[in-house]
Amino acid sequence: MKSLIIQTVYYISAVLFIVGLKRMSSPKTATTGIHWAAVGIFSSVLVTFLFPHLQNLELIILAIIIGSIIAWYLAGKIGMTSIPEMIALFNGMGGAAAAGISAVELLRLISDPKIVIGIKIGIGIGIEVEREMPILNFVLAVIGALIGSISFSGSLLAFMKLRDLLKKTIHFPLQQWINFLFLLVAVLAAIAFYYHHSLGLFIVFFLASLIYGILITIPIGGADMPVLIALYNALTGMAVAAEGFLLNNVAMVIAGTVVSSSGFLLTRLMAKAMNRSLSSLLFTKFTETSGQSLSENIRSMDASDAAIILNYISKVIFVPGYGMAVAQAQQKVWELASILLERGIDVRFAIHPVAGRMPGHMNVLLAEAGVPYDYIFAMEDINNDFSNTDVVIVIGANDVVNPSARTDKSSAIYGMPILNVDMGKQIFVIKRGKGLGYAGVENTLFYNQKTSMIYGDAKNVVSKMIQTLRSNL
Repeated sequence: MKSLIIQTVYYISAVLFIVGLKRMSSPKTATTGIHWAAVGIFSSVLVTFLFPHLQNLELIILAIIIGSIIAWYLAGKIGMTSIPEMIALFNGMGGAAAAGISAVELLRLISDPKIVIGIKIGIGIGIEVEREMPILNFVLAVIGALIGSISFSGSLLAFMKLRDLLKKTIHFPLQQWINFLFLLVAVLAAIAFYYHHSLGLFIVFFLASLIYGILITIPIGGADMPVLIALYNALTGMAVAAEGFLLNNVAMVIAGTVVSSSGFLLTRLMAKAMNRSLSSLLFTKFTETSGQSLSENIRSMDASDAAIILNYISKVIFVPGYGMAVAQAQQKVWELASILLERGIDVRFAIHPVAGRMPGHMNVLLAEAGVPYDYIFAMEDINNDFSNTDVVIVIGANDVVNPSARTDKSSAIYGMPILNVDMGKQIFVIKRGKGLGYAGVENTLFYNQKTSMIYGDAKNVVSKMIQTLRSNL
């Protein structure tokens, strides 16, 4: 009876995961999607306590309490600008959990039978000296351990890069061959471990897996980091699914499969948006920073002067980026847009697929500010309209509007589809300073004769523009 209840709840939880994920695909329903998924997770965790002969209850409850406190604290403390690196960090923890489950199963193979016998006799259950594992279970454990370890170490390094704790990409001779060597060592160590249950082989396997995750992450530059994080999310899901098969846990199998498939789809979509391929993501060198700084030979403008020009236009497109998120300027941007709408000006928002530091970053911020979805357009739906737009206002975006991606083959972002901001009749770029974008390359848009740079915190700049417009009513 207990088994029936457990399996039934697991299936219901899996359905809730899928429904929640589906609702997260739209900003309108994303919040309720999170609620549906949370109910599914809570149900599956709760029903797990019904498993017969479940051990270490005190440790399990303690882990749940500690994890919940940490998650609650971080959820309240971390702002939207820090969400991408927190996703990388938490995804890494998921990979570590999957690797840990596999490690426990593999360690059973090298447990000392004498110790096991003593414990068995001591508690009066019997004697068990069998230390073998079916080949299928072993393969599943190795897959979960390998993928989980790679996702763990790679995600932690991605977190450090997004947190600006590690800003440079690292390249060295024969890099891809050395990466492959560590992967090969991990696989060979796993095969050898199946025949010789050695603690040394166990350690070599996990060390090689962790190092491989680091090595495939260190050469990847900032512009490509969102693609890599999506890939690591998919790998974590795959590891969880493997553990689900290993433990005969339906909820883990379905949830891991859903996360893995959706993660790989997201990786593919983001790679396409960046004009990358999955093979280039894993097996070739990626972006390197140019080390250049923004030249002084550009045109600048005061926020008040820019606002006055807005009195004499009919069409405007806002292009938000990470700088808007940092300044928390989305409410002010929508206030400015609302003033222009009241004056009969055609207002739209253009969103690049990888604007910000994760997919949907800008959509969430604009939705938070109350911007109606009818005013928000994806790159492919609005890119041909820039040439007919009087003013394009870029707010903290950089790499996604850089024309070098079309023409400069030496650029780190060459080939990446961009928003055609440079086609606009006049361009205002609100930028906090004269630094480089996240990809570390100089933006030729800033030298365009149609471009005027408005330096300052985005929130303050837009507030000044609003003030000027209201004073000219």
